[in-house]
Amino acid sequence: MDFDTVAKYSALHAKPPGLSSQYGTAGFRTKAENLDHTVFRMGLLAVLRSKQTTSTIGVMVTASHNPEEDNGVKLIDPLGEMLAPAWEEYATCLANAEEPELQTVLSDICQKEKVDLQHSAFVVIGRDTRSSSKELSQSVIDGVSALGGQLQDYGLVTTPQLHYMVCCRNTNGNYGRATVEGYYQKLSKAFMALMKQAVTERDGHLCLKVDCANGIGALKLKEMEHYLPKCLRIYIDNDGSKGKLNHLCGADFVKVHQKPPVDLEMKINEKCSSFDGDADRIVYYYNDAAGRFHLLDGDKIATLISTFLKELLVKTGQTLTLAVIQTAYANGSSTHYLEETMKVPVQCAKTGVKHLHHKAKEFDVGIYFEANGHGTVLFSKAAEDKIRHQAENEKDNRKREAAKMLENTIDLINQTVGDAISDLLLIEAILALKGWTVQQWDALYTDLPNRQLKVKVADRRAIDTTDAERQAVTPPGLQEKINALVKKIKQARAFVRPSGTEDVVRVYAEADTQENADNLAHEVSLAVYHLAGGVGEEPKPIG
Repeated sequence: MDFDTVAKYSALHAKPPGLSSQYGTAGFRTKAENLDHTVFRMGLLAVLRSKQTTSTIGVMVTASHNPEEDNGVKLIDPLGEMLAPAWEEYATCLANAEEPELQTVLSDICQKEKVDLQHSAFVVIGRDTRSSSKELSQSVIDGVSALGGQLQDYGLVTTPQLHYMVCCRNTNGNYGRATVEGYYQKLSKAFMALMKQAVTERDGHLCLKVDCANGIGALKLKEMEHYLPKCLRIYIDNDGSKGKLNHLCGADFVKVHQKPPVDLEMKINEKCSSFDGDADRIVYYYNDAAGRFHLLDGDKIATLISTFLKELLVKTGQTLTLAVIQTAYANGSSTHYLEETMKVPVQCAKTGVKHLHHKAKEFDVGIYFEANGHGTVLFSKAAEDKIRHQAENEKDNRKREAAKMLENTIDLINQTVGDAISDLLLIEAILALKGWTVQQWDALYTDLPNRQLKVKVADRRAIDTTDAERQAVTPPGLQEKINALVKKIKQARAFVRPSGTEDVVRVYAEADTQENADNLAHEVSLAVYHLAGGVGEEPKPIG
């Protein structure tokens, strides 16, 4: 390793003394002006990971749904998945090393992971539309160059597009062509094949208004439109021409505030959706005739997709295992509908995409969506092979058609990560195939009223949980208190979990009425405050 070259480059991206950060599920995220040294060092780390795996590694510069002044960086592993946990720790160590320690930390990683420095390295880089992203991605390029890695800079891409590129490059093109055009062609071809089997809506057109959060999704959806059939009419709002990224718009704003983006014009019953800033989340919504806002979040999306896939699997006669993976935040009504009405198995995983993704891999067909609209479908290699073989060779017409639809669905889904563009096309295809309006989809079940709150505590480690975060183990007496509160109310459920990033405990409660959900959330917050070392003022009742 040429430490002189690394030291020279590193001096141009010096770390401010004492500054520390941690690599989480979404990589590093902070104010853009504090990121230069971190992204440079992630360029270094990507080269080592590439040499160790003898694969292409991705580096994406984005802070997703965070405010415009923030930025972030994350690494993408060989099959387009998230960085391995051990390497998340290396990322944290490397980002926090003071300048004189840099050589030692790099050497330690090489030694622990048996990195052969003679191997070549290839890194692909992408960025979102933030004003700070171009300069920061240049810092990544410097990091890759400092260790002699080869690279391709894809420039402006959505996060899911870069995940796709990494997977394509490491599967010899079996997953698709590693270009933006290849991505559009793969998705549009599968979408059009599905649409050929659909009876389109009354006027022969599918219309959808899309809020792109003033982010990269707007640019890429506009590019994608040229590849899509005329029957799908997309009206792009918040395209970045005037508004600020993620400000009063985007999937996160809509989900958290339970209302449409500010300044979005919505007709009665008009089908609308929102992406987040880097286009890896999507939610749908509409206003009914009474002016009431209806949100179709990740739970509703998972229900629609799993219902569709289960029906197709039954038609093919294939005996493949299928399950929906949820977190404790999934609305109880969605779980009940899936298990009782659709007879689809539901598994619960810890909060965080990496936990859901890992659990989904246990099934032939694993569907996961967080309530925030981030999710995808995973097909095992064996399931994919069986489906493709049946689509090609099945003699029974009905079974062959169902297998072909499954095959097109596999090609339409970005299995590497949640992808708003891919998910949008899949949802639109399913609605067209079923001949459903957004209102009919929404009517599958009614969400139980719920409330989420936060309680500040002296130390979040006071709370420890089990059973996919649904039960509190410590502090003593807290779970018993929650159980007693839940027992008093109809259809009630509540849980608490520590934040992953700050000294805060998150409280979730649902019940038969909004008033009961609010009261339950408040009572649980008080229990957390008194038993888990609350700081500041005691939680006030909601209202």
